[in-house]
Amino acid sequence: MIVTINTATKTWEEFDTDVLTATTSSYQLIVWNDDVNSFEWVIETLMEVCGHSAEQAEQCAMIIHFKGKYAVKDGHYDSLKPMKEAITERGINATIEMVIEH
Repeated sequence: MIVTINTATKTWEEFDTDVLTATTSSYQLIVWNDDVNSFEWVIETLMEVCGHSAEQAEQCAMIIHFKGKYAVKDGHYDSLKPMKEAITERGINATIEMVIEH
């Protein structure tokens, strides 16, 4: 609850507010580039395993190709671990990295 004073009328106003708290995911699922897997296979994998749209999966695949890796998903370790395992079972290199806040 927030209380304010209207100085013109010298009245108190009270109102409830929703407070947004910053929540940060503590882990990222990283997919690494290689010379073995096709764009189509990576895109299909990201759609099926991570729930990405076709457009989102294609954008991720392009970034992976040109940057060498990309964080395709943020979240808690327990939710990312099965995704990482499913991706690596498909022959695509993936890791989970902890996000370190500065």
